[in-house]
Amino acid sequence: MAETELEAAASEAVVEAEKEETSAAQDMDVEAEAADDTEENGGSKRAREEENDEEATKKLKVDKSVEEERLENLEEEKKDVGSGGPVSVGPKNFGSSVEMFDYFHKLLHSWSPNLSLNKYEHIVLLDLLKKGHLEPERKIGTGIRAFQIRFHPQFKSRCFFVIREDGSVDDFSFRKCVDHILPLPENMQVKHEANKDLARGGKGGGGGGKGGGQGRGRGKGGKPRY
Repeated sequence: MAETELEAAASEAVVEAEKEETSAAQDMDVEAEAADDTEENGGSKRAREEENDEEATKKLKVDKSVEEERLENLEEEKKDVGSGGPVSVGPKNFGSSVEMFDYFHKLLHSWSPNLSLNKYEHIVLLDLLKKGHLEPERKIGTGIRAFQIRFHPQFKSRCFFVIREDGSVDDFSFRKCVDHILPLPENMQVKHEANKDLARGGKGGGGGGKGGGQGRGRGKGGKPRY
């Protein structure tokens, strides 16, 4: 009887031990699954974050491209206004007709009158005549000894003059030359009717009578000066 009780007790102890081992194994499985879930969730979170970062980078690139395109369009619009460049006149390079006009306008109003321009400006003005004047051979004639800025006897304003090798002198319009090389914006182009009125000394002929005023406004042979 005692032996039977001992065997029963031992058997129960073995069963309890097996239950504890089974429970411990289950707990370990649960912990492992939880760890896997945590790692999986963390990986998913990182993947989502990386995906969001990638989308944000793409959006930034798109926004940047749009902005760059807008700036490029603005630059093109600027070039379209009095542009057509770049173009070279002598050693000078100009990106637009307005830029070219500004250079010669500044030169005209900064150089002392009746003083020959130096070699650099001489080369630029000579090439301006060759490329921009409608009749460069006639204007250059026997060759140009010097360029000077003088006050025009009729318009009473500064003007570029050529002094030829034979001593003859003639004026020319840098604005017309620029406009012929690269068209100027409409508001900067020569107003021919206004020039005619100025050459005539006003609508009344400048006090010289209708015929006299008209005659003084023209060059040799009755042709308008250019």
